[in-house]
Amino acid sequence: MKKFLVSASIAAATFALLIVPGQARSSSEHVGKPAIEIKAGKWLNTKPLSLAALKGKVVVIEFWATWCGPCRASIPHLKELNSKYASKGLTLVSLTDERAEVAEPFVKENGMNYPIGTDSSTSEAYGVTGIPHAVVVGKDGKVVWEGHPMSGLDKAIETALK
Repeated sequence: MKKFLVSASIAAATFALLIVPGQARSSSEHVGKPAIEIKAGKWLNTKPLSLAALKGKVVVIEFWATWCGPCRASIPHLKELNSKYASKGLTLVSLTDERAEVAEPFVKENGMNYPIGTDSSTSEAYGVTGIPHAVVVGKDGKVVWEGHPMSGLDKAIETALK
């Protein structure tokens, strides 16, 4: 019985880490360092973007995919953040490694009216191992926060915009 309880406790702790947004990835080796440039094969809802051209603005880089349930769940929140902070100097950029042919119908269907980059390998450059994942880049071009977009992103944006 004791062995069962120990195994159950370990399983519960592991499961909690998997379902609580941002727990395993809220800190990063990138925080405090210059942001890695963004790249995409095709841009939707915008002309091509670069962090160099956006210097002086707060930028949220969000990594996602059409097949990702938690990514889908975070879209309404991202749309709300974009609506609330775009006029205050925020640029939200969502990047996916999926082809434009896959992403574009999904983007339209879900009303994702912010910049979307498809065919992007930027997540690899950031070492992202799970999505959704967001990076906040401060006005100075340095990463100020990294984690799950549903866990701490709002506060990170507000702090970066000050």
